[in-house]
Amino acid sequence: MAFSESTVPESLRAPADIGQHYVECAIEDCTKNCQYYCNPCHRPMCKQCRDEHLVSSDTKNHEVVLYRQRRRPLPVEKCRDHPTKEIDMLCEECQVRLCSKCATQNHRGHTLTDLEAIYSEMLKQCMEMNHKLHKYFLPTTQNMQREIMEDVTHIKTSMENARKSIKDEAEKMKILVDFVMSENIEEVNKMEESLLEQLQTQDKIYDEYSSYLKDLVRDFNGYLSTESLEIISLTADKFEIQPIPRTTRLVPPVFTAGPYCRDGIANLLGRFNIPTTKAENRKIKPMESESTQLRSLGKQLKEDIHAQKKTPSPSSISIIRVSECSVPSVENVCHVSVGISGRLWVSDWIGNLVETDLLGTLLRNIRTSGRNEGYHAVTKDRNVFFVDKDKKVIKRTEQNEQIAEFVTTGDWTPLSIHSFRNNGDILVGMINDGEAQVVRYNMSGKEIQNIQRDNKVGELYRYPHYIAENINGDICTSDFHKQAVVVVDKLGQHRCSYTGQGLPISPYGICTDVLGHILVCETFSGTIHFLEQGGGFLHSILTPQQGICSVCVDDENNLYVGKNNTNLVTVYKYQKLSK
Repeated sequence: MAFSESTVPESLRAPADIGQHYVECAIEDCTKNCQYYCNPCHRPMCKQCRDEHLVSSDTKNHEVVLYRQRRRPLPVEKCRDHPTKEIDMLCEECQVRLCSKCATQNHRGHTLTDLEAIYSEMLKQCMEMNHKLHKYFLPTTQNMQREIMEDVTHIKTSMENARKSIKDEAEKMKILVDFVMSENIEEVNKMEESLLEQLQTQDKIYDEYSSYLKDLVRDFNGYLSTESLEIISLTADKFEIQPIPRTTRLVPPVFTAGPYCRDGIANLLGRFNIPTTKAENRKIKPMESESTQLRSLGKQLKEDIHAQKKTPSPSSISIIRVSECSVPSVENVCHVSVGISGRLWVSDWIGNLVETDLLGTLLRNIRTSGRNEGYHAVTKDRNVFFVDKDKKVIKRTEQNEQIAEFVTTGDWTPLSIHSFRNNGDILVGMINDGEAQVVRYNMSGKEIQNIQRDNKVGELYRYPHYIAENINGDICTSDFHKQAVVVVDKLGQHRCSYTGQGLPISPYGICTDVLGHILVCETFSGTIHFLEQGGGFLHSILTPQQGICSVCVDDENNLYVGKNNTNLVTVYKYQKLSK
């Protein structure tokens, strides 16, 4: 049975769901926001009521936990034999669900178990299963497919280099090598076709495996969303996951040049040979065994007692949808930059970068090598800077609409870019052979800052694919591989890292507003996480939306949101309201 997004249990959605409202304390005459939950009473409560609850002689031994750790009440199901009674026990010997009257009449002397405990345990297992799927299997499979795409690029580059080598040799020998040159180029084309067919086959394997994993996610979301006790009947094989398929990395052939003469023209151009190097299996990161990421009640209570600062009550966010724009010449919306009044720069995952107005009129179209990263930015002078990943160059548009080279990045592949509001300095997130860094350039193209490591936390970045600046000079980076928002101050010192609220996050587009809040697209939950300047979580804004990928805020607090499954940009007006 399939379920829509709206029926997925809140325990598997975004860790907090207070974007437009919050749960209030259930204690009489108390209207504060709920932070805790009493499992025996099944009542949400605020911090003050929790403290009073735990010192009361009647309830001091109650189990009070964080609201997200609460034990769900047993779904109400009436006994068929005794309609006025509710089923709340399980007979271990007969393996049937009972009400209290059934237990005294037909199961006297049998071992009876609290059904709520079994229900809670099975719910916990389903949550852990869902966590594994999102934390390990889906991201690992996506990484494998990304590696295959890198191999495709490597194969094509190697083959292009091979063609160049052949043509260079042929140019030296002029007419004498024309016939042999044609034969060798044909041989290269056939080898390339064969290798790419093999890589496409590997990619198809992981597509099928991804579909299988998504089916599992849908099934377990279904189990968790239904108000039925059938979840108790799940068998052990339902919790087994097929291993990730293994594939090999293909090794491209190498062109070997040889001496040439008139009589040995066929040998002079050389031959392509498959290297004897054994193809190695792709590395699959092992799944780490980890305990639950939620803190225990005892630790939480201890932290609350010794905390020096009280947690502020979250305020609400007013979200008003203003308009929606269909962006021409793009397949989806991976990144949005605000240009001059009423104009946007929008990019998709296949390298289309377009300028449009809010009516959807195409004003300019630029072909780039960018994908699903924040690879373009508008400066205070309204020029557009964007990265060329293939050539490892930062480019910019001129007033005459010409495109000029701004700076090269050497061996580093640029991913993301941002322009400072005050002085126009350029921030660039880049990677190179497993390392990552954020580099700052002035408007003359001179490197003035390099941020890569911190004395306390060590490596700061792994894949900085979106980047933004805050009003206090902090640099906020969305790091896909670290599954974190990394914040450093203007000197490059680590300030904080936001990794979600218990469940892992998949951060994409990031920006800041005029008050210094950080907004980041979280693709697992399909919401935008609204953070305070210091990285603390405040709200999830907008209802869960599949494909949410990019976010941008202008100087008037207009919120522009794009998705990777449509070419629409939606404009919202949001305002922080006091409680």
